[in-house]
Amino acid sequence: MFKHILMPTDGSEHSQRAVERGIELAKLCGAKVTGIHVMQDIRMLIASDAMVPSGIDENMEAEAREQAARFLTVVQKAADAAGVPCETLIAQGQHPYDAIVDVANERGCDLIVMTSRYRKGLVSLIMGSEASRVLHRASIPVLTFRALMSADHPDRPAPKP
Repeated sequence: MFKHILMPTDGSEHSQRAVERGIELAKLCGAKVTGIHVMQDIRMLIASDAMVPSGIDENMEAEAREQAARFLTVVQKAADAAGVPCETLIAQGQHPYDAIVDVANERGCDLIVMTSRYRKGLVSLIMGSEASRVLHRASIPVLTFRALMSADHPDRPAPKP
C-alpha cells in the first residue's frame, strides 16, 4: 500500500500522537518513514529588524536546530521501538507547508501523516492551518489527525487524579 511516509512534527503533543499513529500504519504496510521539522528561516525574520545585535541570528538558529533535533528524536525513538526504518531531517523555509510538500516530492514519499489543529475566529483567518495548506498543495494523499478529541476517544489520555 504505502512505501514511504513523511511525518512532519512541530513537537506538540498532538503532533506526537499523529507520529505514533503514522508509525503504526508504516509498520502495518512495511513502509519506511521520514520525520521532518521545518525551521523558520531566522535570517529572513531578522532581516526586517535593523536593531538586532550582531551574532544573535547564529544563536537563534543554533537554539532552533537543537529544538528541532529534540522533536525529531521523538520520531526516531518511536520508529525504532516499532522496528520501522526511519530517517529524520531538519528543513528550513519561510513556509512550512512548502518545505513539507517539497521534501515529500524529493524523497518519493507516497503519504504525508500530520496533525491538524482547529483554530477559531480571526486566528483561523490569519494563521490558517499548515495541514490544510499541505493538503491543497500535495499531489499525494495526506492523512490528518485532528488535535481535538471527544471525551470518549480511545487516544484521549485519562484525566489526572
